[in-house]
Amino acid sequence: MTEPQFDPKMLEALVCPMTQATLTYDAEKQELVSKSAKLAFPIRNGIPVMLVDEARKLD
Repeated sequence: MTEPQFDPKMLEALVCPMTQATLTYDAEKQELVSKSAKLAFPIRNGIPVMLVDEARKLD
């Protein structure tokens, strides 16, 4: 059984919860990246976790 995949069409509806900026999809790391907030939000079981507390800080 394969893991559910993230649908990139969801990017049209999702924005960064901190800055309201658009996000980019990193398929390799399974993350949604907010360059403006310097955060990467994880995607778990095909579902983006859009909580700042769960996001990884980017350099």
